[in-house]
Amino acid sequence: MDLERASRIATGLGQEFLTWLWFVSERENGLFATPDGEAFRFFVEQRVRVTGGEGEGRETAVCSGPMASLAEARTGLAAGKKVDSVRLRLEKDEAEWSVSVDAARLTLTSLKTPKVDMRLEEGEDPDARILEKLFLLEQAMDFVDALWARFVMLRFSPAWEAEVQDLGRWIDRRGRFSD
Repeated sequence: MDLERASRIATGLGQEFLTWLWFVSERENGLFATPDGEAFRFFVEQRVRVTGGEGEGRETAVCSGPMASLAEARTGLAAGKKVDSVRLRLEKDEAEWSVSVDAARLTLTSLKTPKVDMRLEEGEDPDARILEKLFLLEQAMDFVDALWARFVMLRFSPAWEAEVQDLGRWIDRRGRFSD
């Protein structure tokens, strides 16, 4: 397999993942659990980028804003554009993370963890706050890994066809999601 073809396949899989995330976050009201049963919530919000076309005909729509309804991204999706990047909000109990996910490389950027008070109290281990921050980073990665694992298991199972039909209805362009 040449590198260009491998890159196209990886980008397509990443776009399917992000579109599925957006769909599932709305269908299931963001409720999810890790394989160990740790419940958390996730939402696609604040920033979604969709693209369509190739070369000079390539078009991109970016929706962003703290209370954005993502209407333009939804319209782009219905017109056949693919989700290129999203901003995810992850929640567990009172804690909240946010992270951007890119479809082409499946990279995470701009990860924000719940705030950790870095002031030390007398007698407190100076490493405790750093370890707490590292724990929060790891927890966010565990949540994203759980989302990815569920997507991959579904994507390569016979149940994917039914999911694509549901996605098509959600996009309001039945059958257009899977090329």
